[in-house]
Amino acid sequence: MGTQQPNYTAFTVVRREGQDDFWIAIGAAFRHSDGDGYNVVLQALPIDGKIVLRIPKAERAATEQDRQTIRAENDRRGAQRERK
Repeated sequence: MGTQQPNYTAFTVVRREGQDDFWIAIGAAFRHSDGDGYNVVLQALPIDGKIVLRIPKAERAATEQDRQTIRAENDRRGAQRERK
């Protein structure tokens, strides 16, 4: 698997009432060389036991600026929830 790109990204999805679901990347799946299966490598386990595999998108690789924008948006949403 050394430099092989993953065929799928593994996510757990946290359902949030009244808000968008929160997708957390927890690992990846790599196709076997014979094409008959996958190795799934996880860095975390989902609380509900469900793993969602999605084909990776090039645009998913966020730049540092994208990460800062996401953090700022999450901070803003958190502040709004605290005011309620």
